[in-house]
Amino acid sequence: MLHGVGVGRRAVVGPVAQVRPAPVVPGDAALVVDGRPATPAEAHEAVARAFTEVADGLRAQAAAATGTVAHVLAATAQMAADSALHAQTLARVDAGEPPVAALDGVVQMFATMFEQAGGYLAERVTDLRSVRDRVVARVLGLPDPGVPHLERPSVVVARDLAPADTAALDLDKVLAIVTELGGPTGHTAIIAGQLGLPCVVRVAGVTDVEDGVEVAVDAAAGTVTPHPDADLRAAYERRHAAEDLLGADAAPGATADGHAVALLANIGTAADAERVAASGAGAEGVGLFRTEVLFLERTQAPTVEEQTEAYAAALRAMGGRKVVVRTLDAGADKPLAFAAQHDEENPALGVRGYRLVRTAPELLRTQLEALGRAQEATGTTPWVMAPMIATADEARDFAAAARAAGVATVGVMVEVPAVALRARDVLAEVDFVSLGTNDLAQYTMATDRLRGELADLLDAWQPAVLDLVAVTAAAGVEAGKPVGVCGESASDPLMALVLVGLGVTSLSMAAGALPAVRFALRRHTREQCVAMAAAARAARSAADGRAAVLALAEPEVRDTLAL
Repeated sequence: MLHGVGVGRRAVVGPVAQVRPAPVVPGDAALVVDGRPATPAEAHEAVARAFTEVADGLRAQAAAATGTVAHVLAATAQMAADSALHAQTLARVDAGEPPVAALDGVVQMFATMFEQAGGYLAERVTDLRSVRDRVVARVLGLPDPGVPHLERPSVVVARDLAPADTAALDLDKVLAIVTELGGPTGHTAIIAGQLGLPCVVRVAGVTDVEDGVEVAVDAAAGTVTPHPDADLRAAYERRHAAEDLLGADAAPGATADGHAVALLANIGTAADAERVAASGAGAEGVGLFRTEVLFLERTQAPTVEEQTEAYAAALRAMGGRKVVVRTLDAGADKPLAFAAQHDEENPALGVRGYRLVRTAPELLRTQLEALGRAQEATGTTPWVMAPMIATADEARDFAAAARAAGVATVGVMVEVPAVALRARDVLAEVDFVSLGTNDLAQYTMATDRLRGELADLLDAWQPAVLDLVAVTAAAGVEAGKPVGVCGESASDPLMALVLVGLGVTSLSMAAGALPAVRFALRRHTREQCVAMAAAARAARSAADGRAAVLALAEPEVRDTLAL
């Protein structure tokens, strides 16, 4: 059995399909034209043409995709079209350097810069190297690296999988995605979650498994088992039957004794909202609309009119159900071409999220104006919240700006520990708060959320993180105001019970996680949830906390989670 970090809860069995690796070509390999070494001018033309073809191909894939997949493909296409990448590579080619060596040198320089910057930029290194591999293949006339044509439903295995490769998958024939590298919040994991595919990342040795070998992939356990036996296959069949049964219940979220808990979905685009509304998963609304998708793939900020249209489309798609919109969560670690932050040594602690008002205030102003217009156009009131708030004064200033733009319901994200500790003061300024447990864990545990090897420190069951959730929820109860959770922890059925026991009023997650969370809630009373929350907080470690809560769970829930 091979171990990694799982994304999602599903389990499947199928044959391995290994992704074609990048072309292995010596850096000094010469480009040949008509049987002779190419001149620098011919090499310049070949490299420039290859960059254009790769960028155009990625744009075409993005246009054919939707949601987060479209976003990351467009972002990768933008990287392939980057003028600095082109100029520096072509300058080396013009100086007589072989094309592959020129590409390698420039790409390695940018990769080092991205890795040192950390955060979102570090995650883009995979995309950058994917662009390099595709350009090399085009220049030398080799097959494009990536996923092979699938003849049958298969488990796609790769050392790492770039977004362009993920988006090219034939979803009718992909059972799961497994990679040796990556992290649980990287592009591959995010896209797999959106596509509803079980995914396990950081699985050492999985690329040594030969094509065609059958493996059992368990996203919930984070395991990959080659040559699964009959018992394991039968266990997966029972699990599939249980998942089908859970999916048949689309009732509103509530505990066994009728305590209401709104179950919501996370989205990135209006198209995502339409899919959630039509999915039958029973989402009671949207708990997180990540609006940065509108911004990150552009060289200029979207206009007020463009934003208004997108926000109004999402509100209409949800048919009057609750929609919580997060204002632009970008900046240093998710760079914007039109609002770049320069020379930041630690982007995760830099000018990001709400802090962009310090350097580019027009971004928030126009976004709030568009949200106010969307509210007026649809007759539906969005709940609007700002990310990366750190003080009660910032919450007050954001609320004032939002209300001045006509936004009626205003809140903030709780991602910074300081806000959790002063939640009473923050809630005095806004109508609600929403806990982003991914970033809250990152900042509480001083751990980069994109470093897969540190995933244990980012475990939502860490008692210190739960203490901050408890402080925030208690302040909400005291103020009589909603406290939601929109981070990954909301999708864990056991953790959902703990969050409700702490006083959280809504849970937002990938739509596919809703049935299991609904099932767990409906089989426990609120009193049981409170006891589970106390047990989790009393534990010394994340593993001990989860074990304590599992021991308190109703047998049918334990059995279902064990399947």
